[in-house]
Amino acid sequence: MIKEKTNKKKRISKMHDEYYISKNKGCGFLFILLIPLLAIPIIADEIKFQFKSPSFSGIGTSAHYLTIENQEYTRREALEAEIKALQEELERDAENTTLARFLRNFESRVYAQLSRQLVEQLFGDNPAQNGEFTLFDNLITWTTDGVTITMTIFNETTGETTTITIPIGDFGF
Repeated sequence: MIKEKTNKKKRISKMHDEYYISKNKGCGFLFILLIPLLAIPIIADEIKFQFKSPSFSGIGTSAHYLTIENQEYTRREALEAEIKALQEELERDAENTTLARFLRNFESRVYAQLSRQLVEQLFGDNPAQNGEFTLFDNLITWTTDGVTITMTIFNETTGETTTITIPIGDFGF
C-alpha cells in the first residue's frame, strides 16, 4: 500500500513536471520571437498639448464659427419648410372635405343661375330696360339705350365703382 502511494506521488510529480516544461517551452519560444523587436530603434517626439476645438486655440476660429452658423441656418430652414408644408397640407385637407366641395359646387351653381337670369333679362325675348340687385356688398345696376347695355358694379364697403359697356347686336357667332 505504501508502494502504491509512492507510485501515485511519483506519477503526480511527473505530470506536474511535464506541465511546467511544456509551459516553459511556450514562454521560451515567445521570448525568442520577441528578441528581434528589441533591436528596432524607437522613435518618439515631444508630447505637445493642443486644444482640439478651434474656439479655444484661436486657429481656424472663423471657419469654425461659420460652419456652426451654417449648420444652424440649414436646420432652421429645414424646420420652417417642414412647418410650411404641414400648414399647406392642413389647408388642402380642409379644402378637400365633403362639406367644402359641396359648398363650392353649390356656390358655382347659384352664380350660374344668377348669371343665366341676368343674361335673360339683358338679352332675352323681352329685355328689361334697367334693373338692379345686390350681391353681398355689391350693388349691380344696368340700363340700356337700345344700342349698348351699361352695367355698373358699386362695392359698398370700399366705395369702388366698375362700369362695363356691352354693345347689343355685335355678337356674330
